[in-house]
Amino acid sequence: MRKLTVSASRTYDIIIGSDLLDSAGALSAKVISPCRTVIISDDTVAALYSERLIVSLKAAGYTPELFIIPHGEESKSAESYIRILNFLADMQLSRSDCIFALGGGVVGDLAGFVATTYLRGIRFIQIPTTLLSMVDSSVGGKTAINLGAGKNLAGAFYQPSLVICDYSTLATLPDETFSDGCAEVIKYGIINDKPLFEKLKNPILPQIEDIIENCVRNKRDIVNKDERDNGVRQLLNLGHTAGHAVEKCSDFEISHGSAVAIGTVLITRAAASLGYCTADDVQQTEEIFKAYNLPTKCPFDAKSLASVAQGDKKRAGAKINLVIPFGIGSCKLVPTPVEELEAIFSKGL
Repeated sequence: MRKLTVSASRTYDIIIGSDLLDSAGALSAKVISPCRTVIISDDTVAALYSERLIVSLKAAGYTPELFIIPHGEESKSAESYIRILNFLADMQLSRSDCIFALGGGVVGDLAGFVATTYLRGIRFIQIPTTLLSMVDSSVGGKTAINLGAGKNLAGAFYQPSLVICDYSTLATLPDETFSDGCAEVIKYGIINDKPLFEKLKNPILPQIEDIIENCVRNKRDIVNKDERDNGVRQLLNLGHTAGHAVEKCSDFEISHGSAVAIGTVLITRAAASLGYCTADDVQQTEEIFKAYNLPTKCPFDAKSLASVAQGDKKRAGAKINLVIPFGIGSCKLVPTPVEELEAIFSKGL
């Protein structure tokens, strides 16, 4: 079992290990005294793991209730958000109580935004069950729901009280969902961790605990420097400006991890065309994504992508900070006029 500590507006631990669900109650009781709690999960994850979590929480003295949403990106919506708020209000959950988020990125983002806003803030604990949520979305305090115009456009920064990464849950992931998480792992290697990138040329599962810890440490260090996403934390958006546009253009038929892979390859190709990185960097980037069964070709044109990307939440006035690879393990933020996005995306296509 590994433990890392985030020192942001709230200091909390991230615990990484196998078969932690059965001790989740005892681990949680060390940071939040047993109380009434609501477990928010989706129908797929709840069927697999909610009973184990409920048993563990009850054994530690908690009184848990379960709220289940349909799986999929469509549930990260204003409608789901309001339904959960009304459920908590009907239960008369108080500020001394808490929420558990049991699931992947959709559940974590949604439950976190509920926790942020219910009674102006209620404590919550993240129990991510996908690789993507373990290495990325459960850490750092970003919470959000989607709007019709795009992803994560309504949200807040709100740190959890604890993150429990039980990587034994990865055994039940579909291959496509596991590959989605690998896209975010690869992203860290390209941003600032070439040794991690090299590790990924070997099978990931035999080194999964090291890989998760490596990624979480990378994100922890960045969040500690820039919790509110005003500077260096924006590097974590590598591939996301084009990637979020890919998701939106596909009506979310293309998953987040696949979209990030497409977006990362696109921006790396564009960077090479502009002279920032080399053709070898492009080749290595394409090869690593293909090795993890992730797409590298974009099915949409530059004009469609740019139209969506202009509404990206990272936009500041007439410019947007693009994360540009200058080589494997070295990325920089490049302020870019939004009217240049179509031309840059064209180079990447």
